[in-house]
Amino acid sequence: MEKIDSFNIVSKKILVMDDDPAIRNLVHRFLSKQNYQVESAEDGKTALVLFKEFQPDLVVLDINLPDTNSFQLCQEMKRSNDVFVLMLTSLSDNEYYPIRYDFDADDYLTKPFGLLELLARIRRTPHPPPPEQLGDLVINSTTREAKFKNKIIPLTHIQFNLLFCMASKPGHAWERSVLYNEVWNDDWLVDPKCIDVHVAQIRKKLRECGCDFEYITTVWKVGYKFEAPVENHFLEE
Repeated sequence: MEKIDSFNIVSKKILVMDDDPAIRNLVHRFLSKQNYQVESAEDGKTALVLFKEFQPDLVVLDINLPDTNSFQLCQEMKRSNDVFVLMLTSLSDNEYYPIRYDFDADDYLTKPFGLLELLARIRRTPHPPPPEQLGDLVINSTTREAKFKNKIIPLTHIQFNLLFCMASKPGHAWERSVLYNEVWNDDWLVDPKCIDVHVAQIRKKLRECGCDFEYITTVWKVGYKFEAPVENHFLEE
């Protein structure tokens, strides 16, 4: 086998799911040798447990699993943290394309495939952004966790999206309508004051974690602004 230069390969975490032990073990060993962190599973039930524990950056998912629908599993994983999913399939392009777009898979490889081609696809996937640290507050968009002094803030899905959106532009005055469109990506369907309710809950949960810094300030007759402490930077993973 051709030797692969591992220089500059980012150590992504990859979950491999295939019920064929020969393929699964071959891919697992090959990717491990390329400096990736790899876990593997033979069925959907095991895969979902590993997915939640391992929090992979990329999933290699066989289209045929013995105990679950792979496309529904793909959807469930992407709802969790929008992980990149690469499907392995024996279907033709014409058979696979409509299914792929219905179920949000990001890429696919047709069996049989070469390990070098698999590696090339993985290398082209976007790298996960590093956690953002703003004072004692750390926001990780990959794991969808927000922590204050290493204590997890129990945010809902909407509350995390709202906090992450505002924190992406410290000092920016967000109008309620803009925030709504950014977070919900929909037409106005509810009272604009729903933003106020969620912001109040975020503030409350920050205080309950021991935070006395006012990260979210009110901008009169406009909306809200995220204030970052003077010292803030992006953490290296």
